[in-house]
Amino acid sequence: MTKDRLPAHLEAAAIMRRAEATGGFAMVLRKGDPDRGALTLLLNERGEFRGILERELGPDFTYEWTFKKAEESQGSDSLRELIARRQRFDADSWLIELDIAEPERFIAETIHSS
Repeated sequence: MTKDRLPAHLEAAAIMRRAEATGGFAMVLRKGDPDRGALTLLLNERGEFRGILERELGPDFTYEWTFKKAEESQGSDSLRELIARRQRFDADSWLIELDIAEPERFIAETIHSS
């Protein structure tokens, strides 16, 4: 049984509003399919890259948020490669950059709300 999911454009807008409501900055770097695009969030804190938060299809066919720390995707070249791979694999995907205080809290709240 699959879990119902909001259209991607609504979820993207909600995530961006949530980041901005706490004084953060949010920007769409790549707009994907409004209904079914996957979401990838680049998380920064005061301009310093902290990691990537992605919603992925799990083995039980439900979507789950997963987090990869900055150390796991070290360097701007590998980050660009990762983004390029995601876009080649899923042309409908969204890429959103967030610069927020306490990204760990944002991650925890996002993962536990799904």
